[in-house]
Amino acid sequence: MRYDLPLAETELELLRSLCFATGAVLRIQGIGPGLVTVDRPELVSQHYEAGVVDIRFVRPGTVDVRIPKEAREHTITVVVR
Repeated sequence: MRYDLPLAETELELLRSLCFATGAVLRIQGIGPGLVTVDRPELVSQHYEAGVVDIRFVRPGTVDVRIPKEAREHTITVVVR
């Protein structure tokens, strides 16, 4: 499963949490390299290319994904089962 998150079209304030199965990918579109961070890097595999960050959730657990946008940092809590 892949969840696309186009930053230009998404109100991040309204998106606080997601729930995925192991192996799912959160694709964040329209961001620079090194800007998206996670608090539990051992639970994910992260890849950047051409303005797109793919975060694959490789182990069960809870991961906070931090995305900077418009001088604020937004956190999306992802529960991985």
